[in-house]
Parts: sequence; structure tokens; C-alpha cells
Amino acid sequence: MKRLFAVPALAVLAALFVSCGGGTAQSGGAAYHIGICTGTVSQSEDDLRGAEELIARYGRAAEGGIIQHITYPDNFMEQQEVTISQIVALADDPKMKAIIVNQAVPGTAEAFKRVREKRDDILLFAGEAHEDPLVIQGAADLAISADFISRGYTIPWAAKQLGAKTFVHISFPRHMSYETLGLRRQIMEAACNDLGIQFVFATAPDPTSDVGVAGAQQSILEQTPQWIAQYGKDTVFFCTNDAHTEPLLKQLLTYGGMFVEADLPSPLMGYPGALGINLSAETGDFPAILAKVEEAVNAQGGSNRFGTWAFSYGFSASAGLGEFAKRIIDNSAQLGNLDDLYAALGEFTPGAKWNGGYYIDANTGVRAANQVLIFMDTYIMGSPGKFLPTTEQNVPEKYYQITFQQQEG
Repeated sequence: MKRLFAVPALAVLAALFVSCGGGTAQSGGAAYHIGICTGTVSQSEDDLRGAEELIARYGRAAEGGIIQHITYPDNFMEQQEVTISQIVALADDPKMKAIIVNQAVPGTAEAFKRVREKRDDILLFAGEAHEDPLVIQGAADLAISADFISRGYTIPWAAKQLGAKTFVHISFPRHMSYETLGLRRQIMEAACNDLGIQFVFATAPDPTSDVGVAGAQQSILEQTPQWIAQYGKDTVFFCTNDAHTEPLLKQLLTYGGMFVEADLPSPLMGYPGALGINLSAETGDFPAILAKVEEAVNAQGGSNRFGTWAFSYGFSASAGLGEFAKRIIDNSAQLGNLDDLYAALGEFTPGAKWNGGYYIDANTGVRAANQVLIFMDTYIMGSPGKFLPTTEQNVPEKYYQITFQQQEG
């Protein structure tokens, strides 16, 4: 896959991060509504906060504004029909003009198909789709994903820059059955081999299983010290699940080890809970959030060993897709124009550098018209240079030729 774009985000806008209660709801009700479905705080807090930012800017639909926000169940794998029904129900609103699902968990494609059967005038956007690319591409008007192909190389590359000798990838069978996550794991293993880093696959409980989020997190708390003892402190750890991230970071900061960036990177992803810091005063101000997180990481001896994206991917995806939909509806942006998409995302990531491109199927060589893969430079806390030039790396072409082979672990 060729890199098609490498664009700096927009400059800080005067109205960026409107305070709660702001918004632009029209008196007498908005002319149209935008629906957004996210996970809950326990599964994907950043995604939810992005929806709240849209509400702060444009008002809640029930109160005369534009945005209608719903959440899908934590155990969405067992309650797919509930998730589907919730999404489809948004289309019952005659003012609904766009529906965004972030993260687009299994069932989203089916929900979009049912919406399309009822309404052909609604924009359907999927953020970070869990379903295979061809499945979501067949149902959504636009899907965006963290670049699971390029990051399969750039995360091990960043680990090498930190001096890692071992790379531990933590996941479970459900995630490894997804093409996006399973293929990235294969690329990571190949990249580690090429970079001279030992690759290790480690298993942990699925938070959507019977053990739930609490049981999965407890397992990470118990296993991480054992992994560090086995593989050493010069080991970068990576997990595919948001709920695993906080306990993993907590134990890495306590026992040693390194962390490049989360599956869906953000300074809010796992760090506040792991560090025991309160960020309520910094809500919505990502430079301030990052500074406070970095100070706490450095205080615990994590300088130059822990990284993130400077802005939340989950937050930016929710808010950015909502902003993009609004601009399309308002005729100030066009669907399919990547400059317009990056401008909408960039509204929430001032000064950060993005890279990305259309997804290309390695099996067929066909470039998708409606799925875009994106990623940002990696910020290393306590590092003199701050950002690693991740988006400037020339990812070897051979990694784009690796085809997905489903694995159980």
C-alpha cells in the first residue's frame, strides 16, 4: 500500500474544545440530527468522550441540538442483536442524516445494511471496524481504521529505537480472528524478526467472555510481573484490548518493561488509572493532559520507556467523523475527499502529524474506495526529541504483501 497523504493537522481553532453546555443548537430544534454510537466508559472511554465533545459543540438532539449519542453493551459479542437494533433505531428519526459507530464492533455492517433498507439518505460512517475490511466496506459510506498494516512495522520499529530486545504481543482468539488485528500481528512478528527483536505471543482473557472486564484485568495484573521476570525489562509490551491497557501499564510502571503505544493510542488510554492521577481539570485539553501524564510517568522512572499518540485516536475518530459528517451535510466538505476528512480530524489534533492511505487488499491488489487507514507520530515521554518520526518511515513494501492467515493464538 502506497502512502498517499502525510499532512499536518490544522492550527488551533478558536473554538476547539468548547466547554460543556456550549454547542450551537438552534432555537426551535436543529434542521437535522447526527447519531453516534460508542462503547461505554469501561470499554472505550476515549470514543465516548469524542461523542461528548460533539454534544458540547452542537447540542444534544433531545434538547434542540444536533447530536444523538447512544452506547452499545459492554458484552457486545453476546448482544449483537441489541447493538444492531440500537443502531437501526436511530434511523427512525426523520431528521437523522448521519450515523457514526466508533468502534464499529461486530454487527455494525448488518446494522448499516438494515438502515440502508429503510433510508438511503443517511451517511453511514464506521470508526475502527472490528469486522473484516470487505465486510465493512460493503456496508459503510466511509470506514477509518488505525493503520494496522503500517503500524505492524512502525510499532516494532519504535520498540527498536527504545532499545527493546523482546516484543510481547498480548491478545486472545476473538481478536486474532479479525483480519485487521490478526494481520497486524503477523506483520509485527515479521518486522521483529527483521529488526532483530524476539517476538512473543501471550494470551489473556477476553473481556467480553464470562470473566468480564474485571476478570480480564485481574489476569493482566497477575501475569505481567511473570512476563517481565521471564523476558526482562528491555521488553516492549503491546495488547490489542483497551480494557487490558490500564492494568498492563500499572504493572509495567511498577516492575519494569516498556510500552510504545496502545492499540488505539491516547494519553488517556490506561495512563490516568495506572498512574492514579486526576485529569478532571484538564478535560478536553490534550496538551495539558499529556503534560500531566508525562510528568507522572517520569516521576515513576518511565522516562524514555513509555509512549502514546499526543492526541487520542478514539476521541479524534468519534469527534472527527461527526465533524466530517456535519460538514458534508452542510455542503462544506465532500464524501471521498481525503483533504476534507483530514481537516475534520485535524480540528481535534492541532499541530500533530498524520499519515495514511486507502486500504489495499493484499490478496487482490484492489484499493478500497471507502476505507482509509491512518496513523500519527509516536510521542515518547521523557525523550529529548519527544516525537519519533513514525510517519516519515518508509515501510518496506513486503509487509503490504503479507496476507491474513487466521490464527487461534
